[in-house]
This record gives sequence, structure tokens and C-alpha cells, in this order.
Amino acid sequence: MANGSRRAKKAARARLELVKELFPEAVAGEAIDWQRLKKALGCQAEDEVYEFTWPGKAEAKRLAEAPAAGVLRPDRAASERWETTNNWYIEGDNLEALKLLRSSHEGKVQMIYIDPPYNTGKALMYKDNWRKRKRAASGLGREEARAHAGWLNMMYPRLWAAKALLAETGAIFISIDDTEQANLKKMCDEIFGERNFVATFIWQRAFSPVNMNKFASRNHDFILCYAKDIDRLAWYGLPRHPEADGRYANPDNDPRGPWTSGDLSVGPPIPEKIYDIVTPSGRIVSPPHGYCWRVTKERFAELAADNRIWFGKDGNGVPRLKRFLREVKPTMTPLTIWTHDEVSHSQEAKKELKELFDGVAVMDYPKPVKLLQRMIALTTKNDDVILDFFSGSATTAHAVMQQNAEDGGRRSFIMVQLPERLAETSAAYQAGFRTICDIGCERIRRAGEKIVYETGKTELDIGFQVFRIERNNQPAR
Repeated sequence: MANGSRRAKKAARARLELVKELFPEAVAGEAIDWQRLKKALGCQAEDEVYEFTWPGKAEAKRLAEAPAAGVLRPDRAASERWETTNNWYIEGDNLEALKLLRSSHEGKVQMIYIDPPYNTGKALMYKDNWRKRKRAASGLGREEARAHAGWLNMMYPRLWAAKALLAETGAIFISIDDTEQANLKKMCDEIFGERNFVATFIWQRAFSPVNMNKFASRNHDFILCYAKDIDRLAWYGLPRHPEADGRYANPDNDPRGPWTSGDLSVGPPIPEKIYDIVTPSGRIVSPPHGYCWRVTKERFAELAADNRIWFGKDGNGVPRLKRFLREVKPTMTPLTIWTHDEVSHSQEAKKELKELFDGVAVMDYPKPVKLLQRMIALTTKNDDVILDFFSGSATTAHAVMQQNAEDGGRRSFIMVQLPERLAETSAAYQAGFRTICDIGCERIRRAGEKIVYETGKTELDIGFQVFRIERNNQPAR
């Protein structure tokens, strides 16, 4: 009897694998999505619709809209400069933290940056089990939780809750790799709106090839950026590089100062912009074949009278349009590719953190301070608030303090981190740290002191108030 039962189960598994092979579009993780299978078999007559869905999405939405189940308890003993600081460090589940922050920070956070755990196939730390459910919110089993659905169910309610905290002029940046980049983009399109997509920035996190990789040596990560409202987004651009200003000169001693010149011809040709120009030396110049001048004959006469046309030192060259440095924007629009020489790379990030902790490698994959500074400078100034709810080693807090020191800003930060226990074999544990929060708080202390020492700016806010998330039925300490 037992042998018959085993044969029946084996046959059933074989049929199930055959269904997966014949209808791959009906496979979700390791399971079969029966609604998709029905559609594939033509069993439903409804019109097809464009949608992005996954097992557990409905429960993820419900979880996003559920009220907070905890409270923020202050811990003055673990804090630094409690009485004077505007910075917060929250220990606990970030979904609860985001919900609790609505009472104080809804619509007030100018920038959010997160570096969530990438989907490596391992079990996720964030299981949303405040109500002690026996299974994760999506209802997925252990194996299925390693697939895309488990990661999406972890991220969806957090991004949903984070959106409420963003200011109308604010933006969110999210680091991600190839595994979930496509799914994250679709999810953010749904939560923040496709029209509020700003860009996908490519960060060159490494520059040395890894030859053991069979097909390609991946040396970049993605950073997705969305605005709360693209029409109201605060976007300050990047400071002009000194090399760009170095291209300006003043060979004719123009009283308006340094200038550079640009091509006056452009294509395709427009009849009213095709005419002859007589140079100061008497030479007649026409636009190249298939081109015309950028301006009409009348406008050219106005520019020439205003000494905005350059014919070369001998007055015999092809006319060029003068552009003055004083009239150029003080900032530059960032490219979507951020190279390691601009914003640093992973090895440098690990090195700077190691040096801060006296040679101990307390974290494996920190982000560079320069990378975070670029995002902070692009979207914030003055006393804006920056939030990072996957704080890790608190690189974002470090970058906020560094940026304030460099441009005189008074920005404040809110860091949120689950107090994940460190492995006893890790270098950080051997150095006396027990959780990632211990590392984050200590980094803020050390980085703040280092910045003040190097800059002499004692007025910088390098403190932080620590809060811990507890169930609201627990008595205050």
C-alpha cells in the first residue's frame, strides 16, 4: 500500500513538472498560479489587462495600510547630544518605523535613500510577523520566499508607507542589482506613478574585471530615482567642475569676462536661415551643405553688433557664437552613468569604513560616502530631512554630516535599522559589537568627531536621539 502511495505521489509530481514545462507563464516561484493556468488554457473570457502582480500582493497591500502595532521608546543613554540634536536613530522593524513616523514626519522628508537587501535567494530578515503569524505575510513557504514574490512582498508595504513621508518636492533613491531591478521598476511605477520616474542611474561600483565570471564581469549597480511629484521636484544639479570653467577665456578682452565659442551652423537646413556672412577680413562664408545658420540674418546682425560673434584672431575664420561664463548656469545636469572616479567604488567604501573602525572590517558591502553625498546634494539643502530605513552601517548619516560640513547646510537624518544579531565569528563581533545597530551608532559617533576635527566646524550637528520600537502594551522604561 505504501509503495502504491509513493508511486502515485511520484506520478503527480511528474505531471506537475510537465505542466510547468508546457505553461511557464503560469509558474510563480516554485508553485503554479492556477488563475494564470486557466487563462493559458482559455478558460476565462475576461478581456486581457496590463498588470504587475505576484503571489501575496493583496496581503502586502493590506499590510501596508494596516495601523502601526508599536511605539517609539526613547533611549537617552544610548543617544548622543540628546538635548541639541535633530537627528534620529530608530532600532526596530522599518515597516513599523515608517508607520510610526507618519505622526511626526508625514510629507516632511525631502529625500529618501535605501539600499535594501538584494535578492540573493537567502531567507529575508524582514518577515512582517508582528502579529506572530506562523508564516510570512504573503503565505509563502520557505522555498517560495526565496523567489521574487517573497522579496516583492517585503518591499511593497515599505515603499507604500515611505511615499507618505516624502515631501511634495522630495525624491527617493533605491540601490538595486540585476536580480530585482526590473520588478522594482514596475513596483515603483505603480506606487509612485510612471510619470514621476526621474532616472535610473548606473553606479560603477567596481573597475577591475572578474575573469572567473563566465559571460560578463558585472561592475555596476542601479539606483532608481522617483519624485513624489515630478512637476514640483527640487533638483539642484551638480556643481560645475573646475575643468569646465577652464575652457573659458577672454582673448579679445571683452568686458563681460571669459567666454567660449560654439558652432553657428546647424542642420537640417531652413531656407530663411541660409545666407552669406562677410567676415571682418572681407571673406564671404556660407553654411556647409545640408546645414544653415542657427539664427536668422536679422538676429545675426544683432549678435554681431553686440560683439557676440567670433571670427578668430585674424578676423577671417568661420563665425562662431560667443557664450559667456557669467551667463552659464552655476550647476550641471548629472549624467545617468556615475563612474568610480566621481563617486568612489565598493573597495574604497570598505576601506574608509575600516579606517574609521581602527582597521576592523565591520561591514562587508558599505556604500561610499561620496555616492550618498551626490544624491544629497542633488535634492536637498538648508534644513531638509533625509531618511534611510535600511540604514546598515549608517553611510547615509555619515554623508549628511559631511555634506553639511562642506556646504554649510543644516540637514538632519533619520536612520532606521533592524537590530540584526552579528555572527559570533565576525570581526565586528570580536571587536565588541553585537548588532548592526551597534555598528551604525558607533559609526555616526566616530564620523561626526572626525568631520569636526578635520573641518574645525564645532557647530555641526553630529548627535542623534535613539528610539527603539516596542509593543505599545509594554510599560515605558
